[in-house]
Amino acid sequence: LKQLKMKNLVVIAIAFLTLSATAQDRRQERKGNDHRKEIMKDLTPEEVANLKTKKLTLKLDLTDKQQKKVESILLEQAVDRQKKREAHQNKEEKGKPSKEEFLKMQNARLDGKIEMKQKMKDILTEEQYAKFEKMKPRRHQRRNKRAKRK
Repeated sequence: LKQLKMKNLVVIAIAFLTLSATAQDRRQERKGNDHRKEIMKDLTPEEVANLKTKKLTLKLDLTDKQQKKVESILLEQAVDRQKKREAHQNKEEKGKPSKEEFLKMQNARLDGKIEMKQKMKDILTEEQYAKFEKMKPRRHQRRNKRAKRK
């Protein structure tokens, strides 16, 4: 009877150690993503737009004309994002935004998304646009899966 209890304890200890090691590996993987984020912050808006355009070209098989149009849109977005990031860094001392400021920011963000969607719809073919629309939800699905794990 004692040997059976000891075997059970050993099995439980091994299982615990295995789970602990797996959790640490996942934390290490997440740190790798942090490094990528830091590098992305240091890129110029032109570099960001160029990279994103190339990714979209690979996924959607864009023509040269489409690439130029998409890159100009993405460049506008990247410049705008950089300005907002700089403004946010300057505002950090103020604290949280008021309800009105928050509502204004959310409306501006959503208006930007609607505008981007319309511009992409004008540039892409129907088939390309369908692929483009399918690409976006995947990011949210991954994010939701990560949130459920925690």
